[in-house]
Amino acid sequence: MKKLAAYNLLPWDDLAIICKKLNFNDIFQLSAVCKDWRSFFKSYWKNSMEFQSPLIVQRASFSKKSLSFISLSDNMSYSAQMDNFWSLSYSCSSSGYLIFVGPNMFMLMNPLTRRGKKISTLALKDNDDYRGSRAHFAFVKGSKEYVLVFFSNGSCRLNVYQSQNSCWAIYSTKGDPLQVVDLVVFQNSIYVLTNKAKIGVLNLNSTSLKFVELKNTPSITYNDLRLVSCDGNLLMVHFVPGKMLNMYRIDFSTMEFVRMDTLGELALFYSPYANCYALSNPRRWGYDSNTLYSITCSFPEYKVYSGNGKLQNHIRPDRGLQVPKRSILYWVDWYLPHLRDEVDYSLVE
Repeated sequence: MKKLAAYNLLPWDDLAIICKKLNFNDIFQLSAVCKDWRSFFKSYWKNSMEFQSPLIVQRASFSKKSLSFISLSDNMSYSAQMDNFWSLSYSCSSSGYLIFVGPNMFMLMNPLTRRGKKISTLALKDNDDYRGSRAHFAFVKGSKEYVLVFFSNGSCRLNVYQSQNSCWAIYSTKGDPLQVVDLVVFQNSIYVLTNKAKIGVLNLNSTSLKFVELKNTPSITYNDLRLVSCDGNLLMVHFVPGKMLNMYRIDFSTMEFVRMDTLGELALFYSPYANCYALSNPRRWGYDSNTLYSITCSFPEYKVYSGNGKLQNHIRPDRGLQVPKRSILYWVDWYLPHLRDEVDYSLVE
Protein backbone atom coordinates (compact mmCIF):
# COMPACT_ATOMS: atom_id res chain seq x y z
CA MET A 1 0.00 0.00 0.00
CA LYS A 2 2.82 2.43 0.82
CA LYS A 3 4.62 1.70 -2.45
CA LEU A 4 1.47 2.23 -4.45
CA ALA A 5 0.75 5.46 -2.65
CA ALA A 6 4.28 6.74 -3.24
CA TYR A 7 3.80 6.47 -6.99
CA ASN A 8 0.20 7.71 -6.94
CA LEU A 9 -0.89 4.65 -8.90
CA LEU A 10 -4.38 4.50 -7.42
CA PRO A 11 -7.01 7.03 -8.53
CA TRP A 12 -9.57 8.14 -5.97
CA ASP A 13 -12.36 6.13 -7.58
CA ASP A 14 -10.35 2.96 -6.98
CA LEU A 15 -9.58 4.02 -3.42
CA ALA A 16 -13.30 4.48 -2.80
CA ILE A 17 -13.96 0.93 -4.01
CA ILE A 18 -11.21 -0.40 -1.74
CA CYS A 19 -12.56 1.50 1.28
CA LYS A 20 -15.96 -0.14 0.89
CA LYS A 21 -14.27 -3.51 1.40
CA LEU A 22 -12.19 -2.48 4.43
CA ASN A 23 -13.25 -2.91 8.00
CA PHE A 24 -13.18 0.10 10.28
CA ASN A 25 -9.84 -0.85 11.79
CA ASP A 26 -8.19 -0.59 8.36
CA ILE A 27 -9.89 2.74 7.68
CA PHE A 28 -8.31 4.07 10.88
CA GLN A 29 -4.90 3.52 9.26
CA LEU A 30 -5.72 4.71 5.75
CA SER A 31 -5.10 8.42 6.20
CA ALA A 32 -1.65 7.81 7.70
CA VAL A 33 -0.20 6.27 4.54
CA CYS A 34 0.59 9.42 2.53
CA LYS A 35 -0.52 12.97 1.78
CA ASP A 36 -2.60 12.00 -1.26
CA TRP A 37 -4.46 9.30 0.63
CA ARG A 38 -5.00 11.71 3.50
CA SER A 39 -6.63 14.17 1.08
CA PHE A 40 -8.80 11.41 -0.33
CA PHE A 41 -9.83 10.27 3.11
CA LYS A 42 -10.91 13.78 4.10
CA SER A 43 -13.43 13.75 1.25
CA TYR A 44 -14.43 10.12 1.80
CA TRP A 45 -14.85 10.68 5.54
CA LYS A 46 -17.19 13.64 5.11
CA ASN A 47 -19.56 11.59 2.92
CA SER A 48 -19.43 8.27 4.75
CA MET A 49 -19.09 8.97 8.47
CA GLU A 50 -22.63 10.28 8.83
CA PHE A 51 -23.59 6.60 8.69
CA GLN A 52 -21.11 5.53 11.39
CA SER A 53 -22.70 4.62 14.69
CA PRO A 54 -21.53 6.11 18.03
CA LEU A 55 -18.33 4.56 19.33
CA ILE A 56 -17.11 4.14 22.90
CA VAL A 57 -13.60 5.43 23.65
CA GLN A 58 -11.63 2.88 25.65
CA ARG A 59 -8.24 3.21 27.37
CA ALA A 60 -6.11 0.63 29.15
CA SER A 61 -4.37 1.64 32.37
CA PHE A 62 -0.92 0.31 31.34
CA SER A 63 -1.19 0.79 27.58
CA LYS A 64 -1.58 4.51 27.03
CA LYS A 65 -0.11 4.65 23.53
CA SER A 66 -3.27 3.33 21.93
CA LEU A 67 -7.00 3.78 22.15
CA SER A 68 -9.70 1.30 21.33
CA PHE A 69 -13.09 2.21 19.92
CA ILE A 70 -16.07 -0.03 20.63
CA SER A 71 -19.08 -0.20 18.34
CA LEU A 72 -21.99 -1.69 20.27
CA SER A 73 -24.30 -1.81 17.28
CA ASP A 74 -22.14 -4.22 15.24
CA ASN A 75 -20.17 -5.81 18.12
CA MET A 76 -16.77 -4.67 16.84
CA SER A 77 -13.68 -3.08 18.37
CA TYR A 78 -11.01 -1.02 16.60
CA SER A 79 -7.69 0.42 17.69
CA ALA A 80 -5.64 3.49 16.86
CA GLN A 81 -2.01 4.19 17.78
CA MET A 82 -1.54 7.51 19.54
CA ASP A 83 2.13 7.77 20.48
CA ASN A 84 2.01 11.55 20.95
CA PHE A 85 -0.78 11.40 23.51
CA TRP A 86 0.29 8.65 25.90
CA SER A 87 1.18 10.98 28.80
CA LEU A 88 -1.92 13.19 28.54
CA SER A 89 -5.23 13.03 30.41
CA TYR A 90 -8.38 12.50 28.40
CA SER A 91 -11.00 15.27 28.54
CA CYS A 92 -13.81 14.55 26.07
CA SER A 93 -14.72 14.33 22.39
CA SER A 94 -16.08 17.25 20.41
CA SER A 95 -16.65 17.99 16.71
CA GLY A 96 -14.93 14.77 15.66
CA TYR A 97 -11.83 15.45 17.78
CA LEU A 98 -10.59 13.81 20.97
CA ILE A 99 -9.39 16.39 23.49
CA PHE A 100 -6.46 15.69 25.84
CA VAL A 101 -4.98 17.81 28.61
CA GLY A 102 -1.33 17.96 29.58
CA PRO A 103 1.06 20.31 31.37
CA ASN A 104 0.55 23.78 29.87
CA MET A 105 -1.39 22.61 26.85
CA PHE A 106 -4.39 21.04 25.22
CA MET A 107 -3.90 18.46 22.46
CA LEU A 108 -6.70 17.71 20.00
CA MET A 109 -6.68 14.82 17.57
CA ASN A 110 -9.09 13.47 14.99
CA PRO A 111 -8.32 9.72 15.18
CA LEU A 112 -9.53 9.06 11.65
CA THR A 113 -8.08 11.93 9.65
CA ARG A 114 -4.99 12.05 11.91
CA ARG A 115 -5.31 15.82 12.08
CA GLY A 116 -4.09 17.33 15.33
CA LYS A 117 -3.96 20.70 17.08
CA LYS A 118 -1.80 21.82 19.98
CA ILE A 119 -2.94 24.79 22.09
CA SER A 120 -0.68 26.22 24.79
CA THR A 121 -2.18 27.36 28.10
CA LEU A 122 0.93 29.20 29.29
CA ALA A 123 -0.71 32.56 28.59
CA LEU A 124 -3.35 31.88 31.26
CA LYS A 125 -0.64 32.30 33.94
CA ASP A 126 -2.62 30.80 36.81
CA ASN A 127 -0.56 27.63 37.30
CA ASP A 128 -3.71 25.53 37.45
CA ASP A 129 -3.67 21.82 36.65
CA TYR A 130 -6.31 21.52 33.96
CA ARG A 131 -6.50 17.74 34.06
CA GLY A 132 -10.12 16.87 34.67
CA SER A 133 -11.29 19.93 32.73
CA ARG A 134 -14.26 19.70 30.40
CA ALA A 135 -13.87 21.27 26.97
CA HIS A 136 -15.75 21.95 23.77
CA PHE A 137 -14.27 22.45 20.31
CA ALA A 138 -16.03 24.17 17.41
CA PHE A 139 -15.12 25.50 14.00
CA VAL A 140 -15.83 29.06 12.91
CA LYS A 141 -18.49 29.11 10.22
CA GLY A 142 -17.16 29.95 6.78
CA SER A 143 -13.45 29.74 7.69
CA LYS A 144 -10.69 27.43 8.85
CA GLU A 145 -10.53 29.08 12.27
CA TYR A 146 -11.73 27.41 15.46
CA VAL A 147 -12.65 27.99 19.09
CA LEU A 148 -11.82 25.94 22.19
CA VAL A 149 -13.75 26.57 25.42
CA PHE A 150 -12.98 24.79 28.68
CA PHE A 151 -13.77 24.99 32.37
CA SER A 152 -12.49 23.20 35.46
CA ASN A 153 -14.70 21.54 38.04
CA GLY A 154 -15.81 24.01 40.67
CA SER A 155 -14.64 26.98 38.61
CA CYS A 156 -16.57 30.21 38.20
CA ARG A 157 -14.92 31.05 34.91
CA LEU A 158 -14.62 29.92 31.32
CA ASN A 159 -11.40 29.97 29.31
CA VAL A 160 -11.88 30.61 25.59
CA TYR A 161 -9.20 30.21 22.92
CA GLN A 162 -9.80 31.75 19.48
CA SER A 163 -7.41 30.71 16.73
CA GLN A 164 -8.06 33.81 14.64
CA ASN A 165 -6.08 35.92 17.09
CA SER A 166 -4.16 33.10 18.83
CA CYS A 167 -5.06 34.22 22.34
CA TRP A 168 -7.14 33.30 25.37
CA ALA A 169 -10.05 35.22 26.87
CA ILE A 170 -11.47 34.67 30.36
CA TYR A 171 -15.19 34.83 31.10
CA SER A 172 -16.06 35.08 34.79
CA THR A 173 -19.30 34.63 36.77
CA LYS A 174 -17.79 35.75 40.07
CA GLY A 175 -20.22 38.66 40.42
CA ASP A 176 -22.99 36.09 40.88
CA PRO A 177 -21.00 33.07 42.03
CA LEU A 178 -22.17 30.29 39.79
CA GLN A 179 -20.20 27.24 38.81
CA VAL A 180 -20.12 26.33 35.14
CA VAL A 181 -21.09 22.68 34.75
CA ASP A 182 -21.61 22.29 31.00
CA LEU A 183 -21.68 24.04 27.64
CA VAL A 184 -22.84 23.26 24.13
CA VAL A 185 -23.08 24.83 20.68
CA PHE A 186 -26.68 25.55 19.72
CA GLN A 187 -27.68 27.37 16.54
CA ASN A 188 -24.07 28.50 15.99
CA SER A 189 -23.76 30.11 19.44
CA ILE A 190 -22.12 28.78 22.62
CA TYR A 191 -24.56 28.24 25.49
CA VAL A 192 -23.39 27.74 29.06
CA LEU A 193 -25.13 25.94 31.95
CA THR A 194 -24.44 26.63 35.63
CA ASN A 195 -25.02 24.48 38.71
CA LYS A 196 -28.19 26.48 39.45
CA ALA A 197 -29.72 25.72 36.06
CA LYS A 198 -29.00 29.20 34.71
CA ILE A 199 -28.28 29.39 31.00
CA GLY A 200 -26.02 31.98 29.40
CA VAL A 201 -24.68 32.83 25.94
CA LEU A 202 -21.02 33.64 25.24
CA ASN A 203 -20.16 36.76 23.30
CA LEU A 204 -17.11 35.76 21.28
CA ASN A 205 -16.45 39.37 20.30
CA SER A 206 -15.90 40.39 23.92
CA THR A 207 -15.53 38.72 27.33
CA SER A 208 -19.16 38.94 28.35
CA LEU A 209 -21.52 36.18 29.37
CA LYS A 210 -25.19 37.08 29.03
CA PHE A 211 -27.65 34.99 31.02
CA VAL A 212 -31.06 34.26 29.52
CA GLU A 213 -34.13 35.06 31.61
CA LEU A 214 -36.26 31.91 31.61
CA LYS A 215 -39.49 31.07 33.41
CA ASN A 216 -40.14 27.82 35.30
CA THR A 217 -36.43 27.37 36.03
CA PRO A 218 -36.06 24.16 38.08
CA SER A 219 -35.03 24.86 41.67
CA ILE A 220 -31.91 22.70 41.73
CA THR A 221 -28.24 23.12 42.53
CA TYR A 222 -26.25 20.24 41.10
CA ASN A 223 -23.04 19.67 39.20
CA ASP A 224 -24.41 16.73 37.22
CA LEU A 225 -26.56 18.81 34.85
CA ARG A 226 -25.98 18.58 31.11
CA LEU A 227 -26.88 20.72 28.12
CA VAL A 228 -27.73 18.85 24.93
CA SER A 229 -28.28 20.26 21.46
CA CYS A 230 -30.06 18.02 18.98
CA ASP A 231 -32.56 18.25 16.16
CA GLY A 232 -33.05 22.01 16.57
CA ASN A 233 -33.75 21.78 20.32
CA LEU A 234 -31.77 22.78 23.40
CA LEU A 235 -32.29 20.38 26.29
CA MET A 236 -31.20 20.30 29.91
CA VAL A 237 -30.72 16.83 31.38
CA HIS A 238 -30.42 16.07 35.09
CA PHE A 239 -29.29 12.47 35.29
CA VAL A 240 -28.07 10.53 38.33
CA PRO A 241 -27.50 6.89 37.31
CA GLY A 242 -29.95 4.59 39.03
CA LYS A 243 -31.72 7.46 40.82
CA MET A 244 -33.28 10.02 38.50
CA LEU A 245 -33.64 11.27 34.95
CA ASN A 246 -35.27 14.68 34.58
CA MET A 247 -35.35 16.35 31.18
CA TYR A 248 -36.33 19.86 30.13
CA ARG A 249 -36.63 21.58 26.77
CA ILE A 250 -35.85 25.29 26.58
CA ASP A 251 -38.73 26.87 24.69
CA PHE A 252 -37.39 30.13 23.29
CA SER A 253 -40.79 31.19 21.96
CA THR A 254 -42.16 31.41 25.52
CA MET A 255 -38.75 31.75 27.23
CA GLU A 256 -39.33 28.93 29.71
CA PHE A 257 -38.25 25.45 30.77
CA VAL A 258 -40.69 22.77 29.61
CA ARG A 259 -40.61 19.44 31.47
CA MET A 260 -40.28 16.42 29.16
CA ASP A 261 -41.86 13.07 30.00
CA THR A 262 -40.24 11.32 27.06
CA LEU A 263 -37.30 11.73 24.71
CA GLY A 264 -39.47 10.90 21.73
CA GLU A 265 -37.32 9.91 18.77
CA LEU A 266 -34.09 10.91 20.50
CA ALA A 267 -31.46 8.77 22.21
CA LEU A 268 -28.96 10.15 24.73
CA PHE A 269 -25.38 8.95 25.18
CA TYR A 270 -24.08 9.84 28.63
CA SER A 271 -20.61 9.82 30.18
CA PRO A 272 -20.30 10.98 33.82
CA TYR A 273 -17.01 12.83 33.32
CA ALA A 274 -17.43 14.07 29.75
CA ASN A 275 -20.27 15.34 27.59
CA CYS A 276 -23.79 14.12 26.96
CA TYR A 277 -24.60 13.56 23.30
CA ALA A 278 -27.86 13.03 21.45
CA LEU A 279 -29.02 11.49 18.19
CA SER A 280 -32.32 11.82 16.41
CA ASN A 281 -33.65 8.71 14.65
CA PRO A 282 -31.11 6.49 16.49
CA ARG A 283 -32.52 3.28 14.97
CA ARG A 284 -30.54 3.91 11.80
CA TRP A 285 -27.41 3.26 13.91
CA GLY A 286 -28.83 0.28 15.80
CA TYR A 287 -29.97 2.10 18.96
CA ASP A 288 -33.45 2.59 20.43
CA SER A 289 -35.27 5.90 20.65
CA ASN A 290 -36.52 7.31 23.97
CA THR A 291 -33.48 5.71 25.61
CA LEU A 292 -30.40 6.84 27.51
CA TYR A 293 -27.17 4.85 27.17
CA SER A 294 -24.77 5.38 30.06
CA ILE A 295 -21.18 4.21 30.50
CA THR A 296 -19.58 4.08 33.95
CA CYS A 297 -15.94 5.10 33.20
CA SER A 298 -14.60 2.80 35.93
CA PHE A 299 -14.68 -0.40 33.84
CA PRO A 300 -16.15 -1.53 30.52
CA GLU A 301 -19.89 -1.76 30.92
CA TYR A 302 -22.96 0.21 29.98
CA LYS A 303 -26.50 0.63 31.25
CA VAL A 304 -29.64 1.26 29.25
CA TYR A 305 -32.36 3.48 30.71
CA SER A 306 -35.80 4.23 29.33
CA GLY A 307 -36.90 7.83 28.82
CA ASN A 308 -38.45 7.86 32.31
CA GLY A 309 -35.17 6.86 33.99
CA LYS A 310 -36.03 3.20 34.59
CA LEU A 311 -33.08 0.83 34.21
CA GLN A 312 -33.80 -1.58 31.37
CA ASN A 313 -30.53 -3.41 30.95
CA HIS A 314 -27.09 -3.67 32.57
CA ILE A 315 -24.50 -5.09 30.20
CA ARG A 316 -20.80 -5.82 30.53
CA PRO A 317 -19.92 -7.25 27.14
CA ASP A 318 -16.97 -9.58 26.64
CA ARG A 319 -15.50 -8.78 23.26
CA GLY A 320 -12.45 -10.96 23.51
CA LEU A 321 -10.08 -7.98 23.66
CA GLN A 322 -6.43 -8.59 24.42
CA VAL A 323 -5.79 -6.69 27.63
CA PRO A 324 -2.14 -5.67 28.29
CA LYS A 325 -0.56 -7.21 31.37
CA ARG A 326 -1.54 -5.55 34.67
CA SER A 327 -4.00 -3.38 32.76
CA ILE A 328 -7.58 -2.50 33.46
CA LEU A 329 -9.88 -1.37 30.68
CA TYR A 330 -11.81 1.89 31.10
CA TRP A 331 -14.63 3.28 29.01
CA VAL A 332 -14.06 7.02 29.15
CA ASP A 333 -16.44 8.59 26.64
CA TRP A 334 -18.68 8.35 23.60
CA TYR A 335 -17.27 9.37 20.22
CA LEU A 336 -19.70 10.50 17.53
CA PRO A 337 -17.38 11.03 14.55
CA HIS A 338 -19.90 12.71 12.27
CA LEU A 339 -20.80 15.58 14.63
CA ARG A 340 -19.34 18.99 13.76
CA ASP A 341 -20.20 22.20 15.62
CA GLU A 342 -19.78 25.64 14.07
CA VAL A 343 -19.96 29.06 15.70
CA ASP A 344 -20.93 32.27 13.91
CA TYR A 345 -19.38 35.55 15.10
CA SER A 346 -22.03 37.59 13.28
CA LEU A 347 -24.79 36.25 15.54
CA VAL A 348 -23.42 38.00 18.61
CA GLU A 349 -25.02 41.36 19.38
